[in-house]
Amino acid sequence: MLQAAKLVTAILTHPMNRDGRLRALGRFLAWQSASRLAPGPILVPFANGTSLAMSRGMTGATGNLYFGLAEWEEMAFAAHLLRPGDLFVDIGANIGAFTVLAAGAAGADCIAVEPIPATFRLLERNIRANGLDGRVTALNAGLGAEAGELAFIDDRDTMNRVAVAGEHGTTVPVTTLDAAVAGRRPALVKIDVEGFEMAVIEGGRQTLGGDGLLAVIVETNGQETRYGYPQGAVADALSDLGFARIRYNPPHRALRPATARSQNAIFVRKPAAVEERVESAPDLHTMAGTL
Repeated sequence: MLQAAKLVTAILTHPMNRDGRLRALGRFLAWQSASRLAPGPILVPFANGTSLAMSRGMTGATGNLYFGLAEWEEMAFAAHLLRPGDLFVDIGANIGAFTVLAAGAAGADCIAVEPIPATFRLLERNIRANGLDGRVTALNAGLGAEAGELAFIDDRDTMNRVAVAGEHGTTVPVTTLDAAVAGRRPALVKIDVEGFEMAVIEGGRQTLGGDGLLAVIVETNGQETRYGYPQGAVADALSDLGFARIRYNPPHRALRPATARSQNAIFVRKPAAVEERVESAPDLHTMAGTL
């Protein structure tokens, strides 16, 4: 009950729901009922005519239903930055919310990387449901500093991660970011790997150092210490590659200085080019409103 109360409070106070609190509450109540009765996944409207297949218990995915965009700063930034013909790399794609947003709503090409086999099947389902097979390359693999195999914990929804000593998980093939991209030049890279970011960066320095890359969305919550890296190593590595951390204000389409630490971070290179893109982007229409 306490958890439900916290969720309702989050829904009612979220910036995307400021002018539609009753509609947001209605979406929450409708989902709670429908997800209990449906025999399988439900196809839910997402952004710019796309949809996501969701089931009860998908806490990350249902944030897109409750808030319009589950990670509204980072997702709005991605949608406003990307253009048709751009390449977006979604590392730790999960069921594909960022992938569908980038490829379906913004029209970009996408490489979506998801290591957990069961989750990868859900990613493929959302790619097919939106007719994005020709625009998205989906890889059922992990990314790291070098090719090989790694064990992944696979029962924690959006918190699945590389196992450490003493933990058991599903063994999956691992490649590098540079190998996965194969010489292509992404405009945006998203890295959501629950602390394994530095290994991904080490295997992707050619890609991350490329002139065409405008921004990186990455977790900076200190979990890199789990894998033997010092806290702050991710931010330091991206700074060394010429990126500066910013915050994004979706309603005003404005880049702001990053004044506080948060779980997710946006790092940009060539801020003037980024500003021009986000300011001139088409509107993004979501369940909770337009940005």
